[in-house]
Amino acid sequence: MLAFLFPGQGSQRVGMGKALMEASAECRTTFEEADSILGISLSQLCVDGPEEQLTLTENAQPAILTTSIAAYRFVLAQGLQPDFVAGHSLGEYSAHVAAGTLSFADAIMIVRERGRFMQEAVPVGVGSMAAILGLDAEVVMQVCNDVANGAVVAPANLNAPGQVVIAGEREAVVRATTEARERGAKRVIPLAVSAPFHCALMQPAADRLVPILRSVNVANPRIPVVANVDAKSKTDGLSAIEALIRQVAAPVLWEQVVRCLASEGVHTYLEVGPGTVLTGLMRKIDRTLKAVSTDALPALDQLKEIDVKA
Repeated sequence: MLAFLFPGQGSQRVGMGKALMEASAECRTTFEEADSILGISLSQLCVDGPEEQLTLTENAQPAILTTSIAAYRFVLAQGLQPDFVAGHSLGEYSAHVAAGTLSFADAIMIVRERGRFMQEAVPVGVGSMAAILGLDAEVVMQVCNDVANGAVVAPANLNAPGQVVIAGEREAVVRATTEARERGAKRVIPLAVSAPFHCALMQPAADRLVPILRSVNVANPRIPVVANVDAKSKTDGLSAIEALIRQVAAPVLWEQVVRCLASEGVHTYLEVGPGTVLTGLMRKIDRTLKAVSTDALPALDQLKEIDVKA
């Protein structure tokens, strides 16, 4: 069986989507549709930058979603159909567009607002995030609990064995990274992010997103979507929306998402969108699983050769 995985924020880069637009009229139409919906030249921003504008959360989120859906439409034209879909954080919206839960037009508007709400939830400089490598998730959680002292600091992305990202108030994150080193972390990497995503500090953003998500037209997913918040398949529109609401201020359980897919018999994974972050994580989670990225056109040209039974 085959699963499509959609990347989240951080996978953006200047130039993304250019090869897709050159390769397919349908891909060009996807970017033109996004430009029209948002009232900005998102396509030009993706191709030409500048980088500082592309990386702004409210621009990066619709840009990644648009690039991912353009790649998805290209993949479908090659004859590949997924049995399951999932996405990392923002990528869960791309997954729901692919599954038919949300229209592309609605998803673009939602993630633009989601990005703005998340950026505005915490003043710049108040929060931070850091990747902790070489410690089990349970140890990282204990570290955060031990040093919090009433502040917010917690695991935000449980990406793979020995790779956990924490988020929270800046000073608490610093305390946690110091303690993590003392408990044997191999590396601690401060992340260059504009806000502390997927922690309790994001609750104001989640609250602002609730009326938008609950008022949008949704359908039951045509393909099961494994959610970040609980690593369970969502097969109806209502549970899909509730998972997206909870996702904003809750940790991304990515390792569990992949293990859920594997338990369903999925052995081949196609990362659909910019970058190769999720493909790299797959190798850390389970090397017996086959993962391929659509990020480069040569790979796209060879999509029909993927053995989904591998």
